[in-house]
Amino acid sequence: MIIQSKRVWVVNTWLAAQIEVEEGKIVNIYPYGQKDVDEDYGDKRIIPGFIDVHTHGAYGFDTNDANEEGLRNWMKNIVKEGVTGILPTTITQSEEVLTNAVKNVAKVVEEGYEGAEILGIHFEGPYLDQVYKGAQPEQYCVKPDVEQFKRYLAASNNLIKIVTMACEHDDNFELTKFLRAHGIVCSQGHSGATFEQARLAIANGANSMTHVFNGMTKFHHREPGLVGAAMRYRDVYGEIICDGNHSTYEALNDYFTAKGPDHCIMITDSLMVKGLPVGTKVLFGGNEIELYPDGSAHLTDTKGLAGSTLHVNDGLRILVEKALVPWQTAINACTLNPARMLNVDDRKGSIQTGKDADFVVLNDDYSVEMTYVKGQKAF
Repeated sequence: MIIQSKRVWVVNTWLAAQIEVEEGKIVNIYPYGQKDVDEDYGDKRIIPGFIDVHTHGAYGFDTNDANEEGLRNWMKNIVKEGVTGILPTTITQSEEVLTNAVKNVAKVVEEGYEGAEILGIHFEGPYLDQVYKGAQPEQYCVKPDVEQFKRYLAASNNLIKIVTMACEHDDNFELTKFLRAHGIVCSQGHSGATFEQARLAIANGANSMTHVFNGMTKFHHREPGLVGAAMRYRDVYGEIICDGNHSTYEALNDYFTAKGPDHCIMITDSLMVKGLPVGTKVLFGGNEIELYPDGSAHLTDTKGLAGSTLHVNDGLRILVEKALVPWQTAINACTLNPARMLNVDDRKGSIQTGKDADFVVLNDDYSVEMTYVKGQKAF
């Protein structure tokens, strides 16, 4: 199969190019018009497939539900917004609930499914700070525990790839160091860490931060906090929700400008109300949340922000058109950077020969014309 466009994102620029695919891999990239093609997308943009590393669910399904068909339906439909790689994300709950959740993902991965590729599991909690817990249920927020985590990891069939935790509660950084030693991303989040505590956590193996600006100590010019550490340590990855609700366009611009093009990671932090009607109320981690008209989800009791229903293609539009972030920085945030963080950039994250043929074809309004997963049209 050969597809072409006059705007293909290759080596950090737009090229008029053809992409040849065999057995799910990119085998050649030619100048536009050189060979006969199967699909000519004209002026539509072709970029690498999106990778969402922090997303709890959609279409009425939550990762904690441990429902096979709900997970399969999510993977099958999420490609419509250009997502080709994903990490289903848990929320703090009892050990029984979390064990069943990760077992469910492992079972679906083993048995097979259609759509976006499950690249692992993001384990958000239960090792969180009770003050900065956000919508996570306080009664299940506990201190980091290496032995307990080993049980979760075994139940997941080693699929847990990211753990969000408040490292300041990790005695002697034992779990932080365990994660680093086992190739698992330790991401500081839902944390009350000071700048100094955050720096120590980085020194002991933490290499990312979860939804920067949200669920963490704020920036102050005399107390930089976790936000200050996120911007100071540019070689530490940092997720950010790019919906315009969790952070303003100006804050997004500030963050991406400070961080540079190589370590920002766009996430949706989407909840199960994604794809459901405005006003829908559901339980999230045992707390009732409601979907607002602007696409945000809020706790019904405190009105606090609980998560988003962002589509990644809309996040890219917001970054480029509203936050005025350069193309390279914006595209990297939802393609190459998450692939590098997960150590799958040898096959994901960019359009290069030898890599998986995961592409998104975008119209000028950022709507998705087509998504290819390993060379196959996904919808």
